Amino acid sequence: MTAATPRHTGPEVRKAPPGPPVPRPARRTGAAATARRSLFRALPVSPAVVLLLLFLAGPIAYCVVIAFTDLQLTGQAESSFVGFENFRRAFQDEAFLNAVWLTLVFTVLSSLIGQNTLGLALASLMQRASKPVRTLTGGIVVTAWVLPEVVAGFLLYAFFRREGTLNAVLDWLHLPSQNWLFTLPILAVSFANVWRGTAFSMLVYSAALNEIPKEVTEAAEVDGASGWRRMWHITLPMIRRSIGTNLMLNTLQTLSVFGLIWVMTRGGPSGKSQTLPLFMYEQAFQNSLIGYGTAVALLLLLIGSLFSVVYLRLLRTEV
Repeated sequence: MTAATPRHTGPEVRKAPPGPPVPRPARRTGAAATARRSLFRALPVSPAVVLLLLFLAGPIAYCVVIAFTDLQLTGQAESSFVGFENFRRAFQDEAFLNAVWLTLVFTVLSSLIGQNTLGLALASLMQRASKPVRTLTGGIVVTAWVLPEVVAGFLLYAFFRREGTLNAVLDWLHLPSQNWLFTLPILAVSFANVWRGTAFSMLVYSAALNEIPKEVTEAAEVDGASGWRRMWHITLPMIRRSIGTNLMLNTLQTLSVFGLIWVMTRGGPSGKSQTLPLFMYEQAFQNSLIGYGTAVALLLLLIGSLFSVVYLRLLRTEV
């Protein structure tokens, strides 16, 4: 008896292996949601952006246009485009070059050296002083800062004038006196700016010094480091970013000082204290040369931008 042989009714049918899944069309909801989130995040700052465009970018753009014209306040029916003539005239003007030099001297003396150094010294001393001394010193320094610029200018004018307080003290000490606003006007206005603006640096450095951990300074004292070594190797590196921020803000503020110098010397005598803001004012509103004065203003803006770029690049470096 033989086994039954299976029958083949037709060709064998094999199933094909399953292929890769068919990709579905990408959803667009993710990109749309990201766009909506970006829009919602931008809404809170949109009023500030509009105000900056309206009151900052707009006037700057208008000044750029005027700087390339010969616009005058009087005696001119319409202005015409003169290209770079105002800028060439500025760099050929000895009074402009003198104003640039005095602006740099005024900025270095009163901001980079005066306010910065004195503010750091006061902040360091107030860290170790008693509470009554801190309160008295802080009150005196901040009072000079909050005074209006014109009032501060009159006070310093009364201090430096020929019959002023400084000469009265020198006469009482039997020391030679002089007319400081005539012989050394740029030094007088630099001292006035230091007297008025040191409070800002003091407040910035006081906040920065309070953030230094006491354990670090105490460990340095235990190791025998002197006060100067602690200041140079510990304090200054740890507040480096505060120093850069303070220098940038002080420099930009000092470059635009006008009322203080105008009240004390009006840029005189013979332009010996005429910085760029005063030179710009003289050309634009006293000589009625709006186009030329605006070109000087743009050059002053460029100088401030260069200082800002330098400080921002220094701030990028990590401590």
